[in-house]
Amino acid sequence: MNLQDELNKAEGFKNLELLAKQVVEGFIAGMHKSPFHGFSAEFAEHKIYNQGESTRHIDWKLFAKTDKLYTKRYDDETNLRCHIIVDNSSSMHYPEMNNFSIDKLNKIAFSVLAAASLMQMLKRQRDAVGLSIYSDNYDFYAPEKGSERHLQMLLNMLSDVVVSKPLNKKTETYTYLHQIAEKIHRRSMIFLFTDMLQTSEDDTKLFEALRHLKYNKHEVILFHVFDKNKELSFDFDNSPKRFIDVETGEHINLYADSIRESYHATVKDYFEALRLKCAQYKIKYVEADINNHFNSVLTTYMVERQKFI
Repeated sequence: MNLQDELNKAEGFKNLELLAKQVVEGFIAGMHKSPFHGFSAEFAEHKIYNQGESTRHIDWKLFAKTDKLYTKRYDDETNLRCHIIVDNSSSMHYPEMNNFSIDKLNKIAFSVLAAASLMQMLKRQRDAVGLSIYSDNYDFYAPEKGSERHLQMLLNMLSDVVVSKPLNKKTETYTYLHQIAEKIHRRSMIFLFTDMLQTSEDDTKLFEALRHLKYNKHEVILFHVFDKNKELSFDFDNSPKRFIDVETGEHINLYADSIRESYHATVKDYFEALRLKCAQYKIKYVEADINNHFNSVLTTYMVERQKFI
């Protein structure tokens, strides 16, 4: 059964865990053919026994089979703490759709499935994960934990986010990033999924908030989620259209051809400015085009995890 079949079986995003497992399994299989094949694709549930450690948790059955000493690892033994932040403002629900497929996702669906896939990777590594969701409010917060019950709660919350349709919900991202930063005290990897749509006046405040997230030696990875065909290339036909700002309700009527070239140049410059600003503040910037698969997200996690631990 392929991933599309699994999506149909899951009836949209009702079985998010199943979809995330399929994404991760496909990614791990592909690692053997990629430059990242050196990373461990086997997520051990044991660790090698080091002389001087307590013998209480040695797996003697495994010793009988391998003649090597390993100790069992438990859910509360984590190598890493990770906090995932998802922007749930109205613009993240573009393009509007009722039925999803693995090759047809809007920005929020892409972000949610990417976040759930990261959670599966973290689960396999016995790492702890927390979650924050914000729109025009700080909608949800859960601290970093590694239990199965905790993971199921986060997956259920993410599933609900996809099917919600917030109307005219704009957000001052920097406000909630400051609040999130105040809650994360222990050194963590922080993944932020957002389309970075805010007024130019907010840019300075936004990066002040991102710098706040880096406090206490956190590692911040920004996944800039966007629809490259529509939001960068402005790939619309030249029939007259009304373009509506989903966060404010404001609209403009125009022919796409009349502004495509200048629009593309302006947005491209904005994306490059974001990239440079992130580099200045040592924030990992990753373009996350919803028309592509999740390999860029999971590869980024693998690379940054190796640096972090």
